[in-house]
Amino acid sequence: MSSSLGRRILRRVVACFVICIVTIAGFYLSLLLSARPLSAEEMSKVESAIDVLDKAGFDTEVYYLRYYTFFRGNDNWLNAMVPKENAYAATNYPFEIMTVYPDFFVYTTDDVERAAILLHEARHLQGYDEPDAYEFVWKNKAKLGWTREKYGVSVVWRNVRKQTMEIAPGMFICEFNEMGDCYE
Repeated sequence: MSSSLGRRILRRVVACFVICIVTIAGFYLSLLLSARPLSAEEMSKVESAIDVLDKAGFDTEVYYLRYYTFFRGNDNWLNAMVPKENAYAATNYPFEIMTVYPDFFVYTTDDVERAAILLHEARHLQGYDEPDAYEFVWKNKAKLGWTREKYGVSVVWRNVRKQTMEIAPGMFICEFNEMGDCYE
């Protein structure tokens, strides 16, 4: 192979690499720019919820939320294509973009409930699927301070419990608490 042919091949490989990088960067920027950022008041509530996670010892999740995540207040063009039911937030993995929907602010009773939602989404930021995210939050709800005694009548508690039962039913089948919550 001649050095001229080698240079041409190298040039094409570099050109393909640059095109791939520019395309991915453009896609990423389109996700960021097609959705509005959170307002200062909304971001303050998100930060307070992250502080709850930090105090509870969820170091990895807090790190992802504080240093990798771009928070948005409405759907980007990609999320808008997917129907959602009862969503408080949604994450675009691996782009680390989280959409925080109005229900996150309207139906949560306090920072602890908002922290429970962010804990779920932080699992997605790490690449975990829906069953893992529900299971992780439900297993760690007491560590977070999100208990049935304090939150059992809240809209968010009831919705998350119902969704957890649908997505991870094994968490509610145990010998010591027949058809109840195995993690209370």
